[in-house]
Amino acid sequence: MPPINKRLAAFGFRSIPPIEGCAGADKFAEELFTRLVKKGFEVTAYNRLYEGQTVNGNSYKGIKLIYLKTTKRKGFDTLLHSFKSTVHIIWHNTGDVVHIQNGGNSIWALFLRLSGKKVFVSQDGVDWKRDKWPWYGKLYLYLSAVITAYLPNRAIFDNVFVKEIFEKKFQKKFDFIPFGSEVTTNPDSSDILYRLGLKPGEYFLFVGRFIPDKGLQYLVPAFEQIKTSKKLVLVGGSPNPSKFERTITATTDKRIFFPGYIYGVDSNALMKNAYAYIQPSDVEGLSPVILENMGLGTPVICSDIRENRYVVGDTALTFKHGDTNDLKRILKIALEDPNNLSRNAAKAKTRACDNFSWDVVTDKHIELFVA
Repeated sequence: MPPINKRLAAFGFRSIPPIEGCAGADKFAEELFTRLVKKGFEVTAYNRLYEGQTVNGNSYKGIKLIYLKTTKRKGFDTLLHSFKSTVHIIWHNTGDVVHIQNGGNSIWALFLRLSGKKVFVSQDGVDWKRDKWPWYGKLYLYLSAVITAYLPNRAIFDNVFVKEIFEKKFQKKFDFIPFGSEVTTNPDSSDILYRLGLKPGEYFLFVGRFIPDKGLQYLVPAFEQIKTSKKLVLVGGSPNPSKFERTITATTDKRIFFPGYIYGVDSNALMKNAYAYIQPSDVEGLSPVILENMGLGTPVICSDIRENRYVVGDTALTFKHGDTNDLKRILKIALEDPNNLSRNAAKAKTRACDNFSWDVVTDKHIELFVA
């Protein structure tokens, strides 16, 4: 594909590069936008700046970074930051194309389109069904879904099943572009295992936010009930710990370890050296962290929701979602048969390389942006 001269402004994530409190949306933004820059795009990304944080440079791998202050209040931080980003894009004309992550931000597509911008919204799930939101949050997200269906130039889904739900509900066709799987850092250059006192193959791993959607309320009690010398390492959390998170971290099992926020090469090193990666989600889009583990050749254990099964195919051990006892059963199977885990990991790596590529993901976005 020849070089393309386009100006793109983007918001809806937390930070590029990812920092404390970030999640899959930030990983997606980093991988996609750095590749767009290499393809000739001028990318302006809008980072959130919370109280107590400082600006960390005005560019990253060719991406121009704009920092806008927002509140720490859960649910309103995204709304306020997206409003400020929209005003800045229109007032300063920082992009011809605007990419918005998270359908909850789709209301701003109206003002951006009225100002002459081409607007693309990435929707990663049926957000109004997520248990973490109160009733008024779910109502807002449902109304946002209606806006996502009709206001942007295009709505993009990383999840074929959510795409089907939207197409059936709104009688429209939408675009599907999955996440990529490649890990661009060198995990072998990290000393994170030494720093955390871990040994290769001697721990299970989870990476993500500590919210009900992710299923830690099943994983922690399931692990507590099995006999093993291996550890369970839970990386991440949320920037404003909730009652749910405090309950999870209150476990008295000394084998369960909470190292906090870990990113980049250190995170990849933890994944590569884990006995198995566990994703116990109740709700997911197309999980980038599962894809990363598959690409690294790490065995995966995950819940049997359709979204996870779409990613892993027959290359992972799965358990009935929401079922602590079934997860406990699968953990025992994983411990009893490491050879089967290794065979699954090899198949998963091949599947990831054959079906999920960040370069292909980037080219598919460009096709939409320049159409």
